[in-house]
Amino acid sequence: MFNWVKTAMLMAAITALFGIVGAAIGGQSGMLLALLFGGAMNLFSYWFSDQMVLKMYNAQEVDEASAPQFYGMVRELAQRAGLPMPRVYLIDEDQPNAFATGRNPQHAAVAATTGILRLLSAREIRGVMAHELAHVAHRDILISTISATMAGAISALANFAMLFGGRDEAGRPANPLVGILVALLAPLAASLIQMAISRAREFEADRGGAEISGDPNALADALGKIQMYAEGRIPMGPAEAHPETAQMMIMNPLSGGGLRGLFSTHPPTAERIARLRAMGGWG
Repeated sequence: MFNWVKTAMLMAAITALFGIVGAAIGGQSGMLLALLFGGAMNLFSYWFSDQMVLKMYNAQEVDEASAPQFYGMVRELAQRAGLPMPRVYLIDEDQPNAFATGRNPQHAAVAATTGILRLLSAREIRGVMAHELAHVAHRDILISTISATMAGAISALANFAMLFGGRDEAGRPANPLVGILVALLAPLAASLIQMAISRAREFEADRGGAEISGDPNALADALGKIQMYAEGRIPMGPAEAHPETAQMMIMNPLSGGGLRGLFSTHPPTAERIARLRAMGGWG
């Protein structure tokens, strides 16, 4: 419940920030135009984001004939979660990762790399896919799409403010210092809010996935293996080649602690594992 409240507050904050940037550019009219612009971008992302990301990674759809064990596992988990059967995809990529996409549970898709299928045991893969189906059940795909789109739109508006300056309600040029501050600080604030939303949803998906699979320690073991892989190799893969989609992945290998953690799309892996171990009765 806390993560849902936190997510709602963060979504309200990024919406307010969007309006503030619009107001800095053109007063009340600018705020209205900015919100309309953001709404149009969100509508486009809502309908087409799944197609874009699957094409971006050259994901290949599989079925019971082409990938019987993996497909059957996803079907069993979807039934346990009370979800419609999603489309299932494989990505020919060594880095172990997985994600969910789609505008709602009726139009969802889950994807995994061939690397994660080789690295993890069947039990651990089951834990990972349960996590992804939890994202589908919680409609996190919609939340992350909106937050990412609005963050990108805020950056675009801020750049516009720096290039062309803002106007007040009377049409007079705004203070150029204000435009510079908006251009520098608004994208930073939007990114921080977006990453905080993503981290909150990952904790919730870990909990939901553990409940779907009935085996919290399976996901904990999987996260530990993926983390060890990321630390022992040059982390070039889907989340790095396309950083705009990093928040969709089961783990972002380039996330860090300390100040870097503020810009991380995922919570610290050790904390995720500790929470799952507690659910699994390890303390």
